[in-house]
Parts: sequence; C-alpha cells; structure tokens
Amino acid sequence: MDLTELKAVTEGLIFVAGDEGISKKELQKVLDLDKDIVEHLINELKYDYESTSRGMMILESKGSLFFSTKPEHSEYYKVLKEAKSVSKLSQAALETLAIIAYLQPITRTEIEQIRGVKSERPVQTLISRALIEEVGRKEGVGRPILFGTTIEFLTYFGLKSIEDLPPLPEDFDDMDVEQEADLFFDRFQELEQ
Repeated sequence: MDLTELKAVTEGLIFVAGDEGISKKELQKVLDLDKDIVEHLINELKYDYESTSRGMMILESKGSLFFSTKPEHSEYYKVLKEAKSVSKLSQAALETLAIIAYLQPITRTEIEQIRGVKSERPVQTLISRALIEEVGRKEGVGRPILFGTTIEFLTYFGLKSIEDLPPLPEDFDDMDVEQEADLFFDRFQELEQ
C-alpha cells in the first residue's frame, strides 16, 4: 500500500473506533507497520485536518486517537442538538414508548408482537432520546435485552413516578393494540404542545 492508501485506512480505523478510540499500538498491529511509520501517518493526518477547512480533527487522549469536532464550530452543534431534542416523537415511537411504559420490563420481540410491526427504529429513537434504557436481560434462549423507562421519561412527560401514568380502561384486554397506544399518544401529545 502506498502512503495515501495507508492514511485512508488509518483514518477509517480511527473513525470506526468511535468513542473508544484506537491506540497507536493497535494501529501498528492492524496495519502491520512499525512504530515510526504509524507515527508519521498520524502526524500527516493531524496536519491534513488542522491545515484545511475541515470540521473534524484528530485528538489524542490517554493513549488513544479519536475524531472530534472543532471547538470553533461548537455554536452550530448546540443549535443542532437543541433542534433535535425538541423535535416531536413519531407515532411509532410513542406507541412503542406506551407499550414499554405500561408493560416494562419488556423485550423488543415482545413489543413487536404487540405492535405487529418491527420496532427496532422506534426503540433506537427512544434510547437516543434517553426515554428508555436497558434494564436487564430476560432469562432464556438468547437472553434478550429488557427495556424500561428512564428518569428522563418521567421528566419529559411531567410525571413524578411511573404510577402517575393514566390508568388503562377496565376493558384493556378487549381493546386492540392500536387503541391502547392511541390512549397514550393522545394523553401525551397534549403535554408535548
């Protein structure tokens, strides 16, 4: 591999390492290169990111390399984060959240059985919004993740505890799932406005 390709692979490895980062020793091992060449690649990449109009930079902390955004652009990142945090939840996410809130702890497979559709995206949305979290693992084959609501869920909907959820009607078992989710959706859609 030539230097350009090695830089590209190194860049990709730093990106893939994500929040954990990657050490120079790990780069040496993966790339099968000696310490001096890896050091040279890193220095070139740092120079590339620092000397051009790029929004990213390479940080080195506690022996690991990470990608980070440039501090001088922080005001834009704050605007994006605020815009995302105030965006409303989709009906799919609210339905999923209602099921989790009332039936927690519950697995994604159990949620999908109730909703009748895949629920991976709504679950991921709820996790990223910190409204649900992993609360354990179910005993049995595969030990699937159990989900429950978070303190942020209570705060988001203005509840003091999970017991403050609106009660389900007496004929709950006779209702279809869409109606059950709509009860939750209607109640909390008002709170979001």
